[in-house]
Amino acid sequence: MQIVRADYGDPVHARALVELLDAYARDPAGGGLALSAHARANVVAGLAARPQAFSVLAFDGEQAIGLVNCIEGFSTFAARPLVNVHDVVVLVAYRGRRVGELMLALVEHIARERGACKLTMEVLQGNASALRLYGRIGFAAYELDPAMGHAQFLQKLLD
Repeated sequence: MQIVRADYGDPVHARALVELLDAYARDPAGGGLALSAHARANVVAGLAARPQAFSVLAFDGEQAIGLVNCIEGFSTFAARPLVNVHDVVVLVAYRGRRVGELMLALVEHIARERGACKLTMEVLQGNASALRLYGRIGFAAYELDPAMGHAQFLQKLLD
């Protein structure tokens, strides 16, 4: 198994990113619907155009088996970058083999190189295996003050 930082200009990496992201989108944890034609045609160029974005890929020989997409943000409280882990994908046949753990180790290394103060992510409550992985490697729900409770991730669709 090989874990690498994706090169958005490499056609092998670009194809792997789109195929893995589509596999994730089709999975119940990703919503169960294929990527749109627009997303398939534009996601790699969109990521490449953003210096705050980076991706990690996992390969088993020539087979792309895992993907993590990340977007750098900024922590105002720490006045330092943070890295949001936006997508974590491992093909079904490779789950349980620590592929996600290995990819997230490289993500953490890159985040530290960027001077990030933390990694953030969202995960669905029903994704028990992902929650076990993330807890095992140090992710946890957070709160600033116990009286205020844990943070929640919200969204407002604009389209």
